[in-house]
Amino acid sequence: MKLATRVLLAALAFAVVAWLPSLAGTGSTGAATDLGLARYLASGSVLAFGVAFAGGVLTSLTPCVYPLIPITVSIFGARSAASRRQALLLSGLYVLGIAATYTSLGVAAALTGKAFGTVTTNPWAVGFVALVFVAMAASMFGAFELQLPAPLQAKLNAVGGAGYAGALAMGLVAGIIAAPCTGPVLAAALAFVASQGSVAFGAGIMFTYALGLGLLFFLIGAFSVSLPKSGAWMDTVKSFFGVALLAAAGLFLKDAFPGLRTLFSTARDASLVAAGVAAFGVLLGALHGSFGGTLRSHLLKGTGVALTVLGTVYALGAAGARQSAAAGGELPWMVNQEAEALALARAEHRPMIVDFWGDWCAACNELDHTAWSDPAVQAEARRFVLLKIDNSADKLADPRVSELVDRVMEKYGVISQPTVLFIDARGRELPAADRVTAVVDGKEMLRRMKQVDGVCTPVMACAARW
Repeated sequence: MKLATRVLLAALAFAVVAWLPSLAGTGSTGAATDLGLARYLASGSVLAFGVAFAGGVLTSLTPCVYPLIPITVSIFGARSAASRRQALLLSGLYVLGIAATYTSLGVAAALTGKAFGTVTTNPWAVGFVALVFVAMAASMFGAFELQLPAPLQAKLNAVGGAGYAGALAMGLVAGIIAAPCTGPVLAAALAFVASQGSVAFGAGIMFTYALGLGLLFFLIGAFSVSLPKSGAWMDTVKSFFGVALLAAAGLFLKDAFPGLRTLFSTARDASLVAAGVAAFGVLLGALHGSFGGTLRSHLLKGTGVALTVLGTVYALGAAGARQSAAAGGELPWMVNQEAEALALARAEHRPMIVDFWGDWCAACNELDHTAWSDPAVQAEARRFVLLKIDNSADKLADPRVSELVDRVMEKYGVISQPTVLFIDARGRELPAADRVTAVVDGKEMLRRMKQVDGVCTPVMACAARW
């Protein structure tokens, strides 16, 4: 690859990695509401399936997913789709892989009675996901080729083409990559499925959501007039995807092991320095080099990949540390102290806000940025007793905290996050419809807070309820 092209790729890498923290902080979880899905589900309307499908389509347009569509289709399509029939089969298998991931979530939610989310605090579960990412990245770098069993491969070859196992496996992984952008629609669906316990319904609603998520992949992959021919550029595309998968594995591990968070600086320029490291890795050969050939090429490629992955992970980790420090320092949250918070609210006859939160919950972190950091919201919050129920992995490591969190979530009937509920100065929780269960902006949060009464009088009216 020419030096000018390598420099251009490095410059693009710097811009992308430097931009990612801003993207993560401005909200990328799709629609700001659940599109009314919770209401349709509760009423038993068949429109719920249409809304779930629409939510999946909207998710495919978010920054987590949309940029990967042409790259992904090229990887499994350009190598082998010699006919429209083959392109249809490859694209269909890819979407089927996405559907399998989300259908499994629906079934798991129905069987366990819990919406997916807290499982990501389990290091074993996160380790498995990270291992899948690493294995897929190794395949992108040419360590092995994904192959179906010989008899099944022979039958598929009779139809024509190859790469079917890769298309299916990449679909499975794509469902996980899209998770940070799934937003309130998926949360509403899983929460309802968990409360109803119907395996068939859970599988159906999530399968429908996944079909919407995979629609653009299918249309572009199956009906492109002509797919690009494979060549040297394909190695660069595959390397890009491999780096992205390794970075995703690093981000999962970062959240699973709280001790790693101390490594990330809260300085404003930390993400820019990390972006520079990532760009230098690209310059060395992260995207254009090869693991074949001489020892020198191996070392350059390996070093380039390592620097690019570490730079990307550090840029996002530093941005997250900076946001957490800012969010945590503005409001006086009482963390996992329900009894103490209730006692304080009772003694001072003040209303309460209870925020169910976890650092694994992308929407919860986004809510910190869009609502809780708003100066007007912070000013209004002074009249409330603020309680945060934190089920992050480091908190749940303490069995006593884990038991308290489970008890409080069961007490208030919370099965998905984010969930913010309000208790008035008389000790009465506002109706479930007044809960915040999606990412909202500061204006909407302020409106909800103002609906909660202030300090109640006479005192006996409060004492009677508390």
